[in-house]
Amino acid sequence: MAQRLTGGAALLMITIGLASVLSTECGSASAGSIPIEQYKEPPNVAAKDYTIGVGDVLNIQVWDQPQMSGRMKVRTDGRISVPFVNDVDVSGKTPGALAAELEAGLKSQLVNPKVTVVVEEERPLTISVIGEVAKPGSQSFTRELGVAQALAAAGGLNNFAHKDRIYVVRATPTPVRIHFTYDQLTRQAGPASQFKLRPGDVVVVE
Repeated sequence: MAQRLTGGAALLMITIGLASVLSTECGSASAGSIPIEQYKEPPNVAAKDYTIGVGDVLNIQVWDQPQMSGRMKVRTDGRISVPFVNDVDVSGKTPGALAAELEAGLKSQLVNPKVTVVVEEERPLTISVIGEVAKPGSQSFTRELGVAQALAAAGGLNNFAHKDRIYVVRATPTPVRIHFTYDQLTRQAGPASQFKLRPGDVVVVE
């Protein structure tokens, strides 16, 4: 009889599947991967503005209209409720784009509306760590997370782990498998220590 997976288990299975596909495409062990010393963040990604997502807390201020202003948390449907505008889709938009959209929506009620949008609290960063670690799975972290911190949260490497086979599988903008070693991660210096994980990254320990 087929078993129904819970939301967390289903997410983990999808993550493992994605990592497996990308690992197959990039090859096994270090073949097909990019050493962290050679990895360069695509300029268009490095300079990309922050995009709003589920769980972010926004501070929206409409100039001279306190009844339309306030702090609002992005719901699981990617929307917020703004007084006199009703539900607004905000997920995937930059704060500047959202401010311009709200200004356009308020023109029927206000003369020359001015809106500012500030992300007061960023959503947690969910990262999956799989393979030869003590506690594989997905966990939520604060922003600016490095690979060493993600491994520590997963209980560290187990006795079967190869310390020179640690990877970050990154799906966007193009699939890439970035190679790290345990020694690089524990030096607290160099490209490995400066590398920051992004939403959707998967840390794999072989």
